[in-house]
Amino acid sequence: MARSSESPARGRFITIEGPEGAGKTTQAARLEAHLRDDGIPVVRTREPGGTRLGEVLRDILLAGGRSAVPIDPLTDALLFSAARRQLVGEVIRPALDAGTTVICARFADSTLAYQGYGAGVPLSELRGLQRIATGGLRPDLTILLDLSPEAGLQRKAPDDQTRFELGFDLDFHRRVRRGFLELAASEPGRITVVDAGGATERVWEAVRDALGPSRGAAVTVPGEPNGPAERINP
Repeated sequence: MARSSESPARGRFITIEGPEGAGKTTQAARLEAHLRDDGIPVVRTREPGGTRLGEVLRDILLAGGRSAVPIDPLTDALLFSAARRQLVGEVIRPALDAGTTVICARFADSTLAYQGYGAGVPLSELRGLQRIATGGLRPDLTILLDLSPEAGLQRKAPDDQTRFELGFDLDFHRRVRRGFLELAASEPGRITVVDAGGATERVWEAVRDALGPSRGAAVTVPGEPNGPAERINP
């Protein structure tokens, strides 16, 4: 039998963003299980990490306490972006091209929020850097788990705290949150804001609702900004 010459539809690229303690890892795992139950092929990954190089950089970028390495904000952005470029080329693009849905905990929005709004690196410089790091790849859907920094920082156990909890003050984290919300307001067609302050199960219901009718199916073109960011309150 002759093989079909048709390529598989591109997989859907879903990112989960948010400040510290918002529950990104938990909700990404639940989303992966949910889509698998629906018979949708899924790859779940994270930033920084997801590749051998990315995991090495993760150890450097997130190490806290005595293991922390002083890092200039622009250097921070460059290192996160290096890990991102490796992840895109090695994991994300091949999976999407094969028709697999990709769920990634954090992506380029985190660099804009943390190193841009939080640490003051000009957004124009960071956007140019992200075009290089991602090769122009953009998520089809971003779910922003919104939470106050006061609540988020309280959620992190001492042995789970990174350089960002230990080395940055509350004002920094407030700027990061404001940055995420401004990004959401500027791209409501892509970013859905979910209130992450409630019980885990109720947050999950809102995350599931954010998938919309296409769920994990392939998406050709991300939505265009055309109004205020949608917010789902669990």
